[in-house]
Amino acid sequence: MGPQKFRDAFSFQVDKTFKQAGNKYDALWVPGGDPPMLSKLINANGAYLNFLRDQAKNARYVCSVCEGAMLLAGAGLLDGYKATTHWYFIPCFEKYFKNVTVAEGYPRFWLDRNRLTGGGISSGLDEALKLIMLLTDEQTAIDVQQNTQYYPKPPVSSDIPSDAKCILELDRPPR
Repeated sequence: MGPQKFRDAFSFQVDKTFKQAGNKYDALWVPGGDPPMLSKLINANGAYLNFLRDQAKNARYVCSVCEGAMLLAGAGLLDGYKATTHWYFIPCFEKYFKNVTVAEGYPRFWLDRNRLTGGGISSGLDEALKLIMLLTDEQTAIDVQQNTQYYPKPPVSSDIPSDAKCILELDRPPR
């Protein structure tokens, strides 16, 4: 509780504990983060992963963007599902989370039943529009797209490298 500092001295105010957060949400959205911190959270298998497990029980959709999928996988919440993540972390599924099937072709997001996972940060925008559609309807997602003027046309083009290696350092495969 109180002000919390994170990577690069980023800070924000934490007003509730995990227990105070409640336990019924339409969507649980898990972002990624600093790889050493992700490794620490997964290795500890403690309060944060337990919070994710508890919240997932009642959430209509369990979502992650970028390497947040590693946290869902570390909590066992992607076991038996097909998922995606940032291309750099795809090898971590094979190394540590063998019960997760990787969606082929580096999709920007992937929906498998009530698990919605996204690739890198910008993929989260496409994924968020999909979640809005799932929770409401297509017209609402169109309205959000128009209001945010989200019509991406990057000024550059490149391919995803094929030589990524898992950079998470886990003590052991979780669960």
